[in-house]
Amino acid sequence: MSILIDEMSRAWRESGIKDGDTVLLHSSLKRTLKQYLKQKKTITAEMILESFLKAVGPRGTLVLPLFNFEFTTGEPFDYFETPSHMGLLTEVARKYPGAVRTGHPIYSFAVLGYNADEFKSINNYSGYGNDSPFAKIHDLNGKIAVLNLPEQNSMTFYHYIEEMNQVAYRYYKEFSGLYTDAGGVSTNRTYSIYVRDIEKGVVTDVNPVGELLWEKGLYTGDRCNQGNGLRVVEARKLYDFVTEIIQSGRAKGLLYAIKGEVN
Repeated sequence: MSILIDEMSRAWRESGIKDGDTVLLHSSLKRTLKQYLKQKKTITAEMILESFLKAVGPRGTLVLPLFNFEFTTGEPFDYFETPSHMGLLTEVARKYPGAVRTGHPIYSFAVLGYNADEFKSINNYSGYGNDSPFAKIHDLNGKIAVLNLPEQNSMTFYHYIEEMNQVAYRYYKEFSGLYTDAGGVSTNRTYSIYVRDIEKGVVTDVNPVGELLWEKGLYTGDRCNQGNGLRVVEARKLYDFVTEIIQSGRAKGLLYAIKGEVN
């Protein structure tokens, strides 16, 4: 078991994860599990999580999305019970001993490792706000890693950059509901998301900017469904690159499209 964890850990490091990194990890495990099964090796989601923890090392931090959108439909949120809808690895992380969960009822995260305590008090009102886990990852000069997911289904960090730049094609929308906090206290609370303007036909389409990241050498590692499937980008470099796109008026066609329009 430890040999396989070491093997996976080396693969993640080859893609750009270093000792001491703070890494936001988006993931799909299907391909990785199948790759090892073909080699007649059995791995589990728990082993994959351990391999990423080993890759960042004892002074590193792993952040995984626990996004769950039921609060937007009136369902209550419970700090300890509300599951992640972001895949098997994220649920394993949510239940991992010592994991810290951030407070937003829609865009919460599980944080494991060295800097976990820095996320403990985060209970941001706006999902992508300047006091959100996205901002903390930015401040810590962290990295975003994506395992076998396309750009469109993973890179939520783009929306943080859009909110920081107050793009005109998104706006704040509030959601209220019953919220049970880490102390077990239940109250009605209101939170916000910087949502796309669907009345204007705005459709998220970030695959084009993902291609630019490869062209500019900002991504390291492997593309989705190639090699080990893990790609990595530095948060600050990503932020600066995408901010320049937004501020130069090039977001349409790179970060979003208008439904019905032909580019």
